[in-house]
Amino acid sequence: MPREIPARQLRARLEAGERLVVVDVREGWELALAPVPQALHMPMGEVEARHGELDPRMETFVLCQGGVRSLHVARYLASQGFLDVVNVAGGVTAMFAGDESR
Repeated sequence: MPREIPARQLRARLEAGERLVVVDVREGWELALAPVPQALHMPMGEVEARHGELDPRMETFVLCQGGVRSLHVARYLASQGFLDVVNVAGGVTAMFAGDESR
């Protein structure tokens, strides 16, 4: 079962300059609305075919718009042998809530 962290916690870690593996499972059009430049874009529909691009030994954060799709993908990755998968609760919506610069 994947762990879960609040979206603001991920944002703080990224802003602090931590080098994290973040997989953004949103669709391309969603990225234009609120990009997360540090993330690897891997739409949910491509994860099964592309998860081999990821290192299953690395802590892997999964992000989407609201936290639902990312939870499904995090569970899938865990079932594929990923050792430390983290769902980002609330997704990008919570990550940038109240941020007028977006």
